[in-house]
Amino acid sequence: MTNGQKWSLKRHFFIWAKTDQRRFSRRRGGPSWNPLLAHALDTAACVGQLWDRYLPLTAWARLADAFGGGREDTARRVVMFLAALHDLGKGSGCFLRMFGTSRWDGPYLRQARAMWEQQARAAGLPLGKDLDVQPGARHEHITAVHLPRLLGCTCEECGGAGPPSTGLHTAAALLGGHHGDIPSPDTIGRAAMAADITVWLPIYAELVQDTAELIGVDLTTLPRLVAPERPSAMVLFTGLVILADWIASDESHFAYRTLTTSPQQWWHDSGTQARAAITRLRLDAWQPEPAAEWADLFPDTTPRPLQSAAMTALPATGPALVIVESDTGSGKTRLALWCAHHLAVTCGYQGLYMAMPTRAAANQMADEIAAFMDRALGEQNTANLAVVHATAEATDFVHQLLDAERTRAQAALDGLEDFVSTPRPDDPLQRRAVLSPWYLRRCLGLIAPFAVGTVDQVVLAAQPSHHWMLRMFGLAAKTLIIDEAHAYELFQQGLLEAAISWLADAGASVVVLSATLPAAVRTALIRAWCDGHRAPTTHTAQTGPITVVDQHGVITHTGQANSTDRSSQGDRTAPAELHTFIDFLPDPGTAVLAARLMDEARKGGITVVIRNRVAPAVDLYRTATHWAHTHGWSPREIVLLHGQNLPRYRLPGEDLLTRRLGPGKDRTHRNPERPDRLLVIATQVAEQSLDIDFDRIYTDLAPIDVLIQRRGRVHRHQVNDSSRPEAFRDPRMTILIQPGADELPLVEPPDPREARSQGNADGHVYPPYLLAATWYALIQRAREDGTVHLITPADTTPLIEEVYGPKPTVAGTLGELLDRTSRRLRSDHGNEEGQSLSRAFRPFTRRGRSIPVTDLASGKSHGSGDSDGIAGIRAISRLSEPPIDAILLYRQPNGSLSYDPSGQRRADLARHGADSPARRQQQKDLLLNTASLPAHWFTGNNALPPPETWPTIPGPALRNHYVALLNPSTGACISGPTGITCNPVTGLTR
Repeated sequence: MTNGQKWSLKRHFFIWAKTDQRRFSRRRGGPSWNPLLAHALDTAACVGQLWDRYLPLTAWARLADAFGGGREDTARRVVMFLAALHDLGKGSGCFLRMFGTSRWDGPYLRQARAMWEQQARAAGLPLGKDLDVQPGARHEHITAVHLPRLLGCTCEECGGAGPPSTGLHTAAALLGGHHGDIPSPDTIGRAAMAADITVWLPIYAELVQDTAELIGVDLTTLPRLVAPERPSAMVLFTGLVILADWIASDESHFAYRTLTTSPQQWWHDSGTQARAAITRLRLDAWQPEPAAEWADLFPDTTPRPLQSAAMTALPATGPALVIVESDTGSGKTRLALWCAHHLAVTCGYQGLYMAMPTRAAANQMADEIAAFMDRALGEQNTANLAVVHATAEATDFVHQLLDAERTRAQAALDGLEDFVSTPRPDDPLQRRAVLSPWYLRRCLGLIAPFAVGTVDQVVLAAQPSHHWMLRMFGLAAKTLIIDEAHAYELFQQGLLEAAISWLADAGASVVVLSATLPAAVRTALIRAWCDGHRAPTTHTAQTGPITVVDQHGVITHTGQANSTDRSSQGDRTAPAELHTFIDFLPDPGTAVLAARLMDEARKGGITVVIRNRVAPAVDLYRTATHWAHTHGWSPREIVLLHGQNLPRYRLPGEDLLTRRLGPGKDRTHRNPERPDRLLVIATQVAEQSLDIDFDRIYTDLAPIDVLIQRRGRVHRHQVNDSSRPEAFRDPRMTILIQPGADELPLVEPPDPREARSQGNADGHVYPPYLLAATWYALIQRAREDGTVHLITPADTTPLIEEVYGPKPTVAGTLGELLDRTSRRLRSDHGNEEGQSLSRAFRPFTRRGRSIPVTDLASGKSHGSGDSDGIAGIRAISRLSEPPIDAILLYRQPNGSLSYDPSGQRRADLARHGADSPARRQQQKDLLLNTASLPAHWFTGNNALPPPETWPTIPGPALRNHYVALLNPSTGACISGPTGITCNPVTGLTR
């Protein structure tokens, strides 16, 4: 009897794991189904490759303690073995009956099902008389209920009388979450009926024994080795299993095994194919050059004093929390990238994730990350750079990365690797940053070694959203960089603190960047970091805008010079002072304001007006363009920028402004495309997202940290200073005030319930208390002429603390305003804090104890991380109601649908291959025409019709999407949310 025949007689051999629904195997001449043992070995081999090539040193240490008694080599094999058993529950009638029953299964698989069932019954699988009527449970839950008994637990639940093996039960529950949600004990218990252990036990035992022998695991030692008590070890293990399973399930990487070859051969082939799959997906950790200097990473600059101070303060070994508080344009981003490089060298991290406040900010940062990768990858030729947000595929940059990946993959097949071995930053196809389409799938963007996206991904990673463990796993192997940390609401801050605690426990590092960070926020971040390390905080007597906290809780402050010594000793450690002259202007209305703006810059100058809401920005734009010729302007010299427009129209405008008002390719000379005169009317998009430079700024009253951030867009690039118009040589910021009673600003929104018919709708955008407190803090500094001389960074911290610290004691109507709005703010903050506490997973209890796996249970009621789930407990990234995403298409007179009003770009609604060029272009076009309709448009008086009532538009590409049809002449909606209009310039209106 041959070895293959010997193995073919074993019953578990006929438990299938995959069927050939996509016909990959058939086209290769392979079988119609893949044995469970084969898929188990593929998964184990992927774990081994990821362990060796992807996981950082910090993850090795956590997993070694949890699964190897402190020995990394032992833990590697144990984790491979456990991961291999993740699909054990597929050995059950409720799973096996699905062979050939899907609506996607044709005659080929239905015939194969009959042959398989005949063989399986002959081999002795207990399938029952009628396979199609079996008690049901999810196969991963069946794994969770039966695996502890098979691995040596002898507790009562496992049919014995001994003490429970907590580690085995924990590992089984984690494996039960490999489809995205860790099951609760009740869910696991209910799965017992779906696979009778009395008949399946000997079959499972054979499968477990054969898997252990092939991988090289001693089952007798397993119960004392498996002890995943540390919270981050549970998440790292689950994330690693999910990732390995997804790779092993990709039939383009792994072939089905036949019954004529032995499992030893399968195991050999699994190793070969896993190695090739990890290589093809470029899942190798970052391999930076240890000796790289600042000049190697940023050859066009030398370290600024602030940057040098931070570089000196970083620990030589181990993870770190780094908080950088400095003005816009001070070099925070490059410092963060240098920190990520240093930490990759010292901790072995596989990459970095740059978290930005908005999609537009992420899009712009992606190009800077790609340029950094050209110089920082060390020995690696290329690495994946994922852009992680919902509309990433709509950007040209992402498609350049995809094209670069395709070019390099083809060059490798043709043996022309040298063709692309030398990076050329001017050619996107020859840069070292690429992107495999695989990373466009849900959650996988965070798995790419390098990624940039929105902060939403970080706050979702700390909530029981679908596949939250995979999100956290991707972040835990990196340096997380959080930009614009001041820009997040308290709810998000609470979730960020939870995420930082997890990442600290996992051994990751975190860099936080902010121009204006309240002391309370800084303290909370440090506390979260130290809680994650279970370390007391140890302060030093130093002060400064750079805060570094090591894994032992030792806090170092640096970057602050002694001002009395600076001039005499030439001390250059202090950041440069920025002077801004602020005046206040009662908002005169759109007509007067538009005339003032155009007259002021008649002889030249680039002005920005930042409004807190879209409607006032649109009104000012319409008025200014209407009267442009009267004031000697062309309407083309007036630009509107806000986020409430189709990406098809908005993204080109952002790109144009960045190209014309950005630093240009040569940062040592004035951008040659910079115009002499321009008026930009914008919302917060200009404040947070774009690296653009204005000569003059007008802004609505906003919280002090927002105002300081907006100030950072004025005189941003020093290279332009010599060419600024004489009237704008000094940076000036005018704050528009809505005048109220008693010479106070109007900050509260209208509210008939409080007998307040008049009000400022900006109070819906920013807390009225912060608006009033900001105004008060600034006028306290007003000079005799009514202006304020703002000096940053010297004034930054005092102003921030005045506004965000204890409420000032003031008499009169101002005091009443501050008292009233402060009470409302405290109430809102209490609600936000409660929301974040109720939604977030935290690794430790308030008493510092590690949470058990039962506290990590999640499920469909928590949502997938977008907008579904039961209200009140669903996973969300922001407290406000999420917008309704809808695809907007134009219906032409002949009935055809197009992406544009003219009908030149006809909408492609057909079905295309998964990664075909046609599908990529189609998805990009659909995203460019996807609008986010505010949730409040669907409530109250004159509410839009709910999306569930909109007519269905035929077309395979539109399945599971809400679709609105527009009149190409007027832009008015004629099908769907009737009542909205889309204008290519002014955007969406209701």
